[in-house]
Amino acid sequence: MGPLAGRVSLVTGASRGIGRAVARALAAEGAHVVLAARDAAKLAEAVGEITAAGGRAEALALDVTDRTSVEAGIAQVLSSHGRVDHLVNNAGVTRDNLLLRMKDEEWQQVMATNLTGVFLCTQAALKPMLKQRAGRIVSVTSVVGLGGNAGQANYAASKAGIVGFTKSVAREVASRGITANAVAPGFIETDMTAGMSEKAREAVTAAIPMGRVGQPADIAGTVAFLISDAASYLTGQVLGVDGGFHM
Repeated sequence: MGPLAGRVSLVTGASRGIGRAVARALAAEGAHVVLAARDAAKLAEAVGEITAAGGRAEALALDVTDRTSVEAGIAQVLSSHGRVDHLVNNAGVTRDNLLLRMKDEEWQQVMATNLTGVFLCTQAALKPMLKQRAGRIVSVTSVVGLGGNAGQANYAASKAGIVGFTKSVAREVASRGITANAVAPGFIETDMTAGMSEKAREAVTAAIPMGRVGQPADIAGTVAFLISDAASYLTGQVLGVDGGFHM
């Protein structure tokens, strides 16, 4: 048992990196975690990792860019569990390029996953939450959405959009016992950042006041707090978890 026992958490982009760490953290707190992503093999691996540790978890094949897939996924969770208590919007992609070289598809792919996906998942999950008159929504944005980054105009725009979206949702649903917050990771050690050159990695690390890059568990702990009862009076906020990089 744990403080989240009896509650159902849906985490998108949960097959690896931050999403996987978040799923582990919520399961450790007692939640039944539904891990959603498109990579079935990685999902099965992540679910196995949680259940082997004594947690409760299941996989859900989901394409956050497709309304039919999202609505069917939420319906499946409701059919199995009767409720959705927590939604963690974590699914994200990058298609980096300088703006003058950026192709339409590089812009559209990033916006579809990173921003439209958050809209579709939040809209679908809000329906049962409103009936329950309770719920937690946490979306993963980025320090890039707060400060921009050369070569990432598409990514920065999508992540900045999550900030405005989160604040708007928070205002709409606060009276129904639902909170909406965002977490803005800095440089985190994941598959998405693994391709950086050593020179770039050293430059980024030098700009972090705490002198180290973050780990997925650093973000997972913050998400777990925002979902906890201790954060019941906290909504419409963006918490930077970046070692002081953007302050």
